[in-house]
Amino acid sequence: MPRTQIDPAAHVPDRANDKVLAPEPVRSPRKAALASFLGSTLEYYDFFIYGTAAALVFNKLFFPDADPAVALLGSMATFGVGYLARPLGGMVMSHVGDRVGRKQALMITLLIMGVASLGIGLLPTYEQLGWWATGLLILGRLAQGFSAGAEAAGASTLTVEHSPEGKRGFYTSFVMTGYASGMVLSTLVFIPIAALPEDQLMSWGWRIPFLLSVVVLAVAYWVRTHLDETPVFEEEVKAENAGAKQKAPALIVLRTQWRDVLRIVFITMYAVMQTIFTVYALAYATGPQVGIDRTTMLVISAVTVGLSIFTIPLAGHLSDRFGRKPVLLVGMLGCSVTIFGYFWAIGEQNIVLIFVFGLLNMSVFYSAWNGVWTVFFPEMFAAPVRYSGMAIGNQFGLVLTGFAPAVATLLTGPGEYGWLPVAIFAVTCALVSAIFVMTARETAFTPIEELGTGNWTRAN
Repeated sequence: MPRTQIDPAAHVPDRANDKVLAPEPVRSPRKAALASFLGSTLEYYDFFIYGTAAALVFNKLFFPDADPAVALLGSMATFGVGYLARPLGGMVMSHVGDRVGRKQALMITLLIMGVASLGIGLLPTYEQLGWWATGLLILGRLAQGFSAGAEAAGASTLTVEHSPEGKRGFYTSFVMTGYASGMVLSTLVFIPIAALPEDQLMSWGWRIPFLLSVVVLAVAYWVRTHLDETPVFEEEVKAENAGAKQKAPALIVLRTQWRDVLRIVFITMYAVMQTIFTVYALAYATGPQVGIDRTTMLVISAVTVGLSIFTIPLAGHLSDRFGRKPVLLVGMLGCSVTIFGYFWAIGEQNIVLIFVFGLLNMSVFYSAWNGVWTVFFPEMFAAPVRYSGMAIGNQFGLVLTGFAPAVATLLTGPGEYGWLPVAIFAVTCALVSAIFVMTARETAFTPIEELGTGNWTRAN
């Protein structure tokens, strides 16, 4: 793969100035893609095990005295609480990423996520500690949210800046290939756990997936310690940071590109489709209204999302060739149609059709989103504010996404088509997202040094 070559003369003393020239920064697209893949694997592994636990066991472990419907709503709400901390995590850690370094910010977020997940796995339950246990669960979820608020933007920025021209979409798509990998890992761990007898599942079984996250943490941490800072940061951002006139990156981007930040907020609403599919649909399908075996639904989710490991890079490649916007819009249209088929098949308890519509919705059309948004968002901004611009817009947009399962639970009606308001809610969010995608600039064919530069020049 293309790499920026180090000139051997860069190591030779400059006799005229009596100093040694520093070596040129090196682009490492493969290593950056691997580091982003592993970090996202950890993030989404933790994301999915928490969502699965919220759908299957947390309502009984941390809300046992409540009415079953209220307990499920409370459990879904704890899932959404983590999203409240994501904007704060995005703003704090993006400042570190834009001023200190992309790599340093990502190392911190990785450790926070790992410690938070391990802590949740060691929590006492309501039976042991009362409402204090529920409070500690929420605290752990807030820590996860703080970390996740910076991870995607940091990994995307780092990979974009390491990638060669014409292949930014392909390499950056591996940020969300980690999403599919994390989903598969979490489900493979949870399938035998969910099959345990009820007393074992509730006493110790549910803890195992959280404790195992330390393995992914160790591997991801090791890879990131061996990754260089991006050439763009070393050559361009450090020089800008040295100037006394620079204000906080978040303030600059909100003053100069508030429209792009707001655009990302609304485009991100499309991610509601993911939490409706992976969290709410699991609770709905395995609940008393439908009653499908939970192991069956977990397997379907694992296979349909797992196949995205192949289709997400394909979407990134297609966006390099045809543009970011066309790929995004095709995916949004496809998901909006197939979500109705998915819920209809669940209502009919037709396992084959559940798999078929799940395959189309997640493996094919939602991959068009996951393969492109991680490159599309950072490409809207100049290097000195790239991390901040993406993180702020994306994380505020994800607040609705986190509470989507709770909103969907409230919207669910009685009877065979009780899911219909939920599907309409998801499609409405996708429609809003599509409108704002159409208003955005196409960035696929713009050289990296020119991305967002007009706004940055006016700011300085």
